[in-house]
Amino acid sequence: MIKIGLIGAGFMGSTHLAAYAQLQNTGKFQVTAIADLIPERAAKFAEKLGAKTYTSGQDLLDNADVNTIDICLPTYLHFEYAKKALEKGYNVFVEKPLCRTSQEANELAELAEQKGVIAMVGQCIRFWDEYVYLKEIFDSKVYGNLVNASFKRLSPRPLWGWQSWLLNHDNSGGAALDLHVHDTDYLLYLFGAPNNVKTITNKTGEKDSYILSIFDYDKFTVSAEGTWDLPSTYAFEMYYRAVFEKAVVEFSSLRGLKVYTQETAFTPELKKLDMTNEDNLGGNISDLGGYYNELQYFTDCLAKGEKVQRATLKHGAEAVAFIEKELESKL
Repeated sequence: MIKIGLIGAGFMGSTHLAAYAQLQNTGKFQVTAIADLIPERAAKFAEKLGAKTYTSGQDLLDNADVNTIDICLPTYLHFEYAKKALEKGYNVFVEKPLCRTSQEANELAELAEQKGVIAMVGQCIRFWDEYVYLKEIFDSKVYGNLVNASFKRLSPRPLWGWQSWLLNHDNSGGAALDLHVHDTDYLLYLFGAPNNVKTITNKTGEKDSYILSIFDYDKFTVSAEGTWDLPSTYAFEMYYRAVFEKAVVEFSSLRGLKVYTQETAFTPELKKLDMTNEDNLGGNISDLGGYYNELQYFTDCLAKGEKVQRATLKHGAEAVAFIEKELESKL
């Protein structure tokens, strides 16, 4: 039996636990342990999942009946706890970004390979239905070649983090590493590494709250914009517009998915599950879809004893390294 211990039951940890609660009837795993410094947060899901609670990640690693660890701690703690879990030979899921630096991320990826465990990074956009659809469109060339594309990730100020850790650049890496990394990772997944990249960040105010990068490929150019310093009344939005030779595919988390051709405009039918954030976890999440999909994939890999292919620690390390490259390329 796959026995999962989750460390960090805050905003993202609670999101994972909500997804696990909806997946637990598969019989492929059991969440046996939940650790958090605030006991009430761990207890919120413990009874529902049949898990034991711990007041620290170290206590869970030392004493819990587990063989798999899900790390949902603040970014600056990912390396420490993921390394400890890997050294014990546990399977590991680490929330994105994999680590605060590419050096740490590469070390984790190498350690996971050495230990031969099943390990995954939470780059959930690779599993988000509308982004899965775009990859299918791009790979199949059903609308011809890509001409250009634009990606955006726009967020209110992230005040939901424990002790406001997200607003501390040393801890989170700012909007570039915590927010924009979603699109950076997806572009690397979809198109591969570009020939070059040029980046703009804030010139006044908080310099780590806004980023705009231009990715230059052989036959097309892609832009990716991310900001998290908008008013609390501004609705979070993830967005893309992909212009192909024969159609435009556009998605907004606020308005949905649409395909425009010369003849018609229509909404594609996706095989989506209705995974509404029933537990009102806060932050910018209204749909568990991508998180549910990635954890379903992870638990399937665990049950089959198969290595992760779609979001490995190596992929996570590459994304962190490319964010660093973007910041080095600032105009």
